[in-house]
Amino acid sequence: MGRKGRHNNSITPHMLLRAYSIGMFPMADSADDPEIFWVEPEIRGIIPLDGFYVPKSLAKRIKQKPFDIRRDTCFDLVMRKCAEATPERPSTWINETIFSLYCALHRMGNAHSVEAFEGDELVGGLYGVSLGTAFFGESMFSRRSDASKICLVYLVEHMRAQGFTLLDTQFTTDHLKQFGAIDIRREDYLHLLAQALQQDTLTF
Repeated sequence: MGRKGRHNNSITPHMLLRAYSIGMFPMADSADDPEIFWVEPEIRGIIPLDGFYVPKSLAKRIKQKPFDIRRDTCFDLVMRKCAEATPERPSTWINETIFSLYCALHRMGNAHSVEAFEGDELVGGLYGVSLGTAFFGESMFSRRSDASKICLVYLVEHMRAQGFTLLDTQFTTDHLKQFGAIDIRREDYLHLLAQALQQDTLTF
């Protein structure tokens, strides 16, 4: 994983979008560390939209409509939930610098969330950045079985309907591989990214 320089609050939302446009994204060592560093992976994770796979058990669950799926109704709260420590994830890379930057991107129309509600309670969600016809997934959380997975299925369906071409997952995990996530080389990723950025930013 390529890692470059540490920075603090001097980063602006526009600088962040520029970083995404050249294949980089920020992380922090911990939620308590105010600084961030840039990451430029040699191997990048993506989910090809034409190769997205929904496991049969999850498809059955979706038909039951267990959650009310919404979009961009509580972006800040989704980020906060993604940053919460859990037994499975005791630490997080989402610090206050990252939180502020992405909330600013949301206000600019370049960061979005998909949310799963159970009644009035937010029980799952994901967020990421849109630029051109690319969506860069950042993080997801789930407080009910399958909540984040169903949000991902909704995201892909929405991206397809809107004409998006690239879903960047940054890295692949076993969780994402069940949906068709693959690893590609940096140069191949940058080629796909360049194609996605040749088109105007789409309305998410």
